[in-house]
Amino acid sequence: MEGASYQRFPKVKIRELKDDYAKFELRETDASMANALRRVMIAEVPTIAIDLVEIEVNSSVLNDEFIAHRLGLIPLTSERAMSMRFSRDCDACDGDGQCEFCSVEFHLRAKCIGDQTLDVTSKDLYSSDHTVVPVDFSDSGAGYENPEDQRGITIVKLRKGQELRLRAIARKGIGKDHAKWSPAATVTFMYEPEIHINEEMMETLSLEEKTSVVESSPTKVFALNPQTHQVEVVDPEAYTYDDEVLKKVEAMGKPGLIEVYAKEDSFIFTVESTGAVKASQLVINAIEVLKQKLDAVRLLEDTVEADDQFGELGAHMRGG
Repeated sequence: MEGASYQRFPKVKIRELKDDYAKFELRETDASMANALRRVMIAEVPTIAIDLVEIEVNSSVLNDEFIAHRLGLIPLTSERAMSMRFSRDCDACDGDGQCEFCSVEFHLRAKCIGDQTLDVTSKDLYSSDHTVVPVDFSDSGAGYENPEDQRGITIVKLRKGQELRLRAIARKGIGKDHAKWSPAATVTFMYEPEIHINEEMMETLSLEEKTSVVESSPTKVFALNPQTHQVEVVDPEAYTYDDEVLKKVEAMGKPGLIEVYAKEDSFIFTVESTGAVKASQLVINAIEVLKQKLDAVRLLEDTVEADDQFGELGAHMRGG
């Protein structure tokens, strides 16, 4: 119907929030928007990662390329990534990617002078910008008991007389270009399940049959009330759409005893961050990136309409 509006106003409800973990509900929207948000969080939210390594001295057992690859995968705190420039678009350094607006410089100098093996870790990287440093996992509530476990991410091990000196340049990028720039360890969503039990039909089952129905679910979705001996839904979100309980009731000759529906406008998201940005900021940045992409589509539609209206003049006005 011409002139009808299909605009929707999605709602978000936070269920659990930590620095590196978030669980929230996304309601009153459809799967296309939920999946777009998920894909943007994984592949298009920018972070900062080491992209260029200049080895000065390396007498370790690992070759230069191996060390460079390990350095690139170390997550760096990236709160300022959204405001940084991409090195390819930076006019301050003509795309060289080595200026304060589009890069951060790191240095590492380590030499083993004793008989004990020296572990060179991410904490040995010294940054030119105090806001961009290797992620410190000892502050994430991991509950390390041994101080030795708080030394950072191991880069290489050195024996007596071995040395490593290098300079590294970290740049802004997105996961679509390389996985080292992805801020998300994992992002998943599921349809919120709605489970109905036919109480009248359930009353016709014996206690053993009710128990078998409860135990047929691989996850603890149902439970048998010890007082009333009624089958109850205790955790609908534990349902994994495996259909095992539905197959069980059908095999018992009781189709319709339990029915499961997926709410097509309600989703439950689980987000785990690599530590480059907090999980909450990851979601906010993803929404901002998605808005920018939608604005670009809207601008393109306006440009196409101008071309249709003015023909060659419209194309000429935008340089076509």
